[in-house]
Amino acid sequence: MQVRLLLCFLACCLIGNASASDQDSGHTLYLVRHAEKQSDGSHDPALNDAGKKRSMQLAILLQDKDIKTIWSSDFKRTRETAKPLLSSLVLQLNIYDPRNQADLVENLLENQQNTLIVGHSNTIPELARLICDCLIADMNESEYDRMIVISIIDGEVELKTLQQDHWLNVGG
Repeated sequence: MQVRLLLCFLACCLIGNASASDQDSGHTLYLVRHAEKQSDGSHDPALNDAGKKRSMQLAILLQDKDIKTIWSSDFKRTRETAKPLLSSLVLQLNIYDPRNQADLVENLLENQQNTLIVGHSNTIPELARLICDCLIADMNESEYDRMIVISIIDGEVELKTLQQDHWLNVGG
């Protein structure tokens, strides 16, 4: 009888340890505004040459960050910013509605995966505020080189704000 109890106890311990190790202890969210866009006066412009170069640099930076999910608003400039990384990681693009960021935040916090989110100057800072309940400066219309990095490890939030010349120093 004692052996049976001991075996049950050990089995419960093993199951508990397996469940605990299956849970993600940390993940990192990379939030960027889309890269430079063409000035063609349209509502949905594509990236210009500088923007295409910046999106390639972003892909190079994030290719070894174990990105599992990429989110973008449904505009050419945001989709094109994400495209080089999508191609190199062979991932599908997830589209979110920037007018309903609460749903995206819920998804990001629930899924706990390293993720790139591409948005706009008027949505990325607010998205970061919603995720980490922290102070984030607004972006101006000419700012394309800021990356907000939010790491959530064992429930603790670490925030980094980087300019492009420091992107190569990103951990996570």
